[in-house]
Amino acid sequence: MSQFAVVICAHDERRWPHLQAAVDSVQRQTLPAAEVVVVVDGNETLLRRAASEFTAVIVVPNDNHPGLGGARNSGVSASVAPVVAFLDDDAIVVDRWLELLATPYADPDVAGVGGSIEPRWELGRPPWFPPEFDWVVGCTYRGMPEGVSQVRNLIGCNMSYRREVLEALNGFRLGYGCDETEFCIRLGQRWPRRKLIYVPEAAASHFVPASRATFSRFLSRCYFEGGSKAVVAHLVGRNHGLALERAYTVSTLPRAVVEGAGALVRQGEWSGIRRSGAVVLGFAAASAGYVAGSLSLAESAERRGWAAGNGSDSRLPRRSRVRS
Repeated sequence: MSQFAVVICAHDERRWPHLQAAVDSVQRQTLPAAEVVVVVDGNETLLRRAASEFTAVIVVPNDNHPGLGGARNSGVSASVAPVVAFLDDDAIVVDRWLELLATPYADPDVAGVGGSIEPRWELGRPPWFPPEFDWVVGCTYRGMPEGVSQVRNLIGCNMSYRREVLEALNGFRLGYGCDETEFCIRLGQRWPRRKLIYVPEAAASHFVPASRATFSRFLSRCYFEGGSKAVVAHLVGRNHGLALERAYTVSTLPRAVVEGAGALVRQGEWSGIRRSGAVVLGFAAASAGYVAGSLSLAESAERRGWAAGNGSDSRLPRRSRVRS
C-alpha cells in the first residue's frame, strides 16, 4: 500500500502562504504521492488562484456539504489511489511522512494510520497553555502514546485511511468538530478487528496564529468541542464515544493540575499555577458544552455541519433551544 492520494482542504485565501508550504512539503516526500488534491470549500477566488498556480496538483471545489468533512469527501471522490492521506492547509509534514505512514499498511487489518501534530505558535506557546489541551488547536496532546500504538481515533490534521474503508462508510458525516473522531469510532464498530495505528515519527507541524492563542479563544473552543462530543456520543453511543475521554479526565487532567501546582512550589513558576487553572477551567467549559449540546442535539449537530441523510439515519431529536 505505497500509493497515496494526499488531500489538502482549504477555504481562506488569507492562508495562501500556508497552503503553498503544505503543498511543497507533500511534493518533497521520499515516497512521492501518486496524487495531490487541493479541495477549495466555498471560495471561488481561492479556487481560481489554486487552479492557476498549482500546475502539478489536482484542484477541485467542494461539491459535497459545506465544511471540512464534505471537503474531505470531495477529495476522496477526486482521487483514485488506494490510500488517502489528509493534511490541513496550514500544516507541513516531514519529508518521510508518507513513507512512515505506509509501513503499517503491510498488515491487512490496518484500516488507517496517522501521525503526530506539533503546534507551530506564531508568537510562541503562551506560558499558561497546558500541553494536555493542545487538542484545542488541533494538535497532539500530552496523554497520547509516545510510541507507535493502536488508537481509537486519528487526528484530522494528519491521518490516512484505505480507500475501501472510506467508501464503505460513505466518508465523513460532520463538517466541523470531531468529524474524524466520529468516523474512526464508526469504523471500529463496523469492523472490530480493523486497526488504527498512530506513528508519532510521521510528524506534521500545525501553524497556530496569535488569534487562537488567547484565553477567551481557549475557553470557547473547549466549550465547542464539548458540544461536538455530545453529538458524537449520540451518533455512535456513549460507551464508544466517551471511553477515551473518561480515561483522559480521570488520569491525564488531575496529573496536569498537580504538576502545574508543583512547578510553583518547587520552582516558583507562577505560570505553573496558571496552567493548572487553565486545565480546571478548560474542563469546566468542555463539560458545559457537552451538557448544552446534549440538551439541543439537532441544533448542535447543525452547527457542526451535519446534514440529514449524509450516510446515516441521524436520529437527532430536538429537545430544547439551548445552543452549544
